[in-house]
Amino acid sequence: MRKTAYILPAVVVVLVLFLSSIFVVDEREKALVLQFGQIRAVKEEPGLAFKIPFIQEVVYYDDRILSLDTDTIEVTPSDDRRLVVDAFARYRIADVVQFRQAVGVGGLRTAEDRLSGILNAQIREVLGADQVTSDVILSADRRQFSNRIRDAARVSARSLGLDVVDVRLKQTNLPSQNLEATFARMRAEREREAADEIARGNEAAQRVRALADRTVVETRSAAQRDADVTRGEADAERNGIFAEAFGSDPEFFAFYRSLQAYETALTGDNSRMVMTPDSEFFEYFKNQGAQVVVPESAAPEAPESEDAAEAEPEAPAPAAAAPAAPSPDAPSPDAPDTEVPASGAPAPEAPVSE
Repeated sequence: MRKTAYILPAVVVVLVLFLSSIFVVDEREKALVLQFGQIRAVKEEPGLAFKIPFIQEVVYYDDRILSLDTDTIEVTPSDDRRLVVDAFARYRIADVVQFRQAVGVGGLRTAEDRLSGILNAQIREVLGADQVTSDVILSADRRQFSNRIRDAARVSARSLGLDVVDVRLKQTNLPSQNLEATFARMRAEREREAADEIARGNEAAQRVRALADRTVVETRSAAQRDADVTRGEADAERNGIFAEAFGSDPEFFAFYRSLQAYETALTGDNSRMVMTPDSEFFEYFKNQGAQVVVPESAAPEAPESEDAAEAEPEAPAPAAAAPAAPSPDAPSPDAPDTEVPASGAPAPEAPVSE
């Protein structure tokens, strides 16, 4: 019984000491074995490991890629327009020994504070460099600035045992007090570009319109020239036909032209012409050189007595037409005499031989 009383506590003590000397390293972690604050071993491979119980202790650090959001800061590019910049970084603990020596017992909180200061300093340095304007920073082509910030921060973070994997700019905005002025400037710039485009469009339209007008004028001139040539040739042919006809029979030509003049002048219901009876216009309406032939049956009988003569006055004998100057349509002397109706209307003209 006495041996059992001593053996059981000894077994318990040995079991506790054994369990205190064993620790497990996860595949997502790295471990440091410390003895009185000094690093005695580094455990980076996953699995079981041993330490001296009650003398050594184990500190675990995350071996995964971690994220860090920086504080919002204001930077001033080369064009003196302030920008509000907010970034985030991806980093991992590359050297746990150096990390422990750099941050001590502060751990990740202290490391992130120091890394955030490094990132803010690099952001101000890169975005505030010469020839870096706010328009370039606000454009879509700002990946180069993120790469430059990452490379510079990676060099500075090596002293902390950290490896900066990536840096991205989340937002690069203007301060609220500068937004309205910036929008007004952008609006004026866009309006100027629109005015330039409108001016170029109007210039192109004017060139097209001028070319079209010149083409129209040239086409019309050519058509008018061809029409004038055709009209001149037709007039020449017509005048040749008229001249040939006039030379063949001048009298008939003059008669035909007079008929055309009558048809043109006396057209319409309201035509009125005031002229003297001996006008040349009615030359072919006259009865020049016509002789009056009275039939025997129409001749008046001689009165039988003086009473009869007094009762019925003797009708005056029609006087022969006075000889006048021959007209173009006057009958020849050999032609038979033309009778004149009693109403005094002109007798029909003799046919004109061609």
